[in-house]
Amino acid sequence: MQWNGNGLIAQLRQPPGGRDARVMLLAQFVDRTGTGVWAAASVLYFTFVRGLDARQLGLLLGVAAVAGIAGSPLAGRAADRLTVRGLLTACHLLRLVAMVLLLVVDDYVLLLVLVALTCLGERAAKTLEMLFATRVAGERRGAYQALFRSVANAGYALGAGIAAIGLAVGTTNAYRVLILANALTFVLAAVLVRRTEEPAGRGLVVAEGGERSAAEPAEGTAASPWRDRGYLLFVLLDIPLSLDDSVLNVGLPLWLVHHTGAPHAIVPAFLVLNTVLVVVLQLRVSTWAEGPRGAVRAVGLYGVTLLSCCLLIAVSTGGGAWAASAALLAAGMLVTLAELMRSVSSWELAVSLAPSRAPASYLGVAGMSQSVQKSAGPLLLTGVVMAAGPAGWVALGAAVTALGVVQRRAAVRRLAALARPVSEPRQVASPARG
Repeated sequence: MQWNGNGLIAQLRQPPGGRDARVMLLAQFVDRTGTGVWAAASVLYFTFVRGLDARQLGLLLGVAAVAGIAGSPLAGRAADRLTVRGLLTACHLLRLVAMVLLLVVDDYVLLLVLVALTCLGERAAKTLEMLFATRVAGERRGAYQALFRSVANAGYALGAGIAAIGLAVGTTNAYRVLILANALTFVLAAVLVRRTEEPAGRGLVVAEGGERSAAEPAEGTAASPWRDRGYLLFVLLDIPLSLDDSVLNVGLPLWLVHHTGAPHAIVPAFLVLNTVLVVVLQLRVSTWAEGPRGAVRAVGLYGVTLLSCCLLIAVSTGGGAWAASAALLAAGMLVTLAELMRSVSSWELAVSLAPSRAPASYLGVAGMSQSVQKSAGPLLLTGVVMAAGPAGWVALGAAVTALGVVQRRAAVRRLAALARPVSEPRQVASPARG
């Protein structure tokens, strides 16, 4: 994709993948709006309406996180056998039923089950959306991902704004209205998904005759991602290379409050800054990091950018309120830039490092890295990094940078290995067929 200066609205009108991509982006916007409502209201709902204590709430969130980890591979495996549209519709309906039942269920164990199902359905839906995009957008999946990121952030922001109104009212009925609003988004998203056509290449990451140059998997490549060591290495390294999410949402706010003299009013600015930068820069970053080689380049720069962010967080304790505020806001900008690069590289490499015409289960396994990071990342930051003080942030940045180098080299080697068999087997096989 060449950047031609078109605005975001113009890009959304003619996204990669045409009409089906446009409808799916609208469905994702609706879904993320509901997610923004629930994310802003869920903890307060369980605390003030359901009366859960800190231990019960922690267990609830932990069980949900584990269920989310399972959602991605389960969705990928199911997509090898069933249609993406049907599965994605089922995920939205599963979340709809679970969300509505939250209003009437009082038993704590049942609450655990319902929240776990909601999180499982959410992660499964994200994997299926990713598979849909690889099918309809083809080589321009990076451009689709950029549009999706912009749409998703707009949806989250709108959802948070809707939730703020309900939270300001603060009554039990207000919380229930917010839950019903979230449930309504699942209905609308399911209806929109049903308006799309099932993408070609059912059960495959790349369809036969698609845009990728590698038409066959390399000889000896495992058909299952669980037996493909090279791909599992990518997924494993992708976990620490997704820590920008926890740094932004957990690390920066807690460090500001407990380790600096910066005013607490700065905390919301991190998310506002993040939202604005994603909307403004995501398309440009995606253009720069387009394709497998661009994604590899972005992986290397990701580590350096996150290291710079961590260094600013570390030095934010050494000055007054204004110096700390400036350092942390700059760190917020850098972690957002890291997020922009990671969102492109992780998406692109998950597809490009899979064997050509790989089963959808490959993307399901790749999707686990985000879920694992969301579960383990906050614990790593609060229990290890921040406990070690400024030195902990320096160590974290250095470690992620080193892992970025490892990921970059491993990706280059695997891309070369996948490309080698493209012509050689065909040259040998052609005379035999003649």
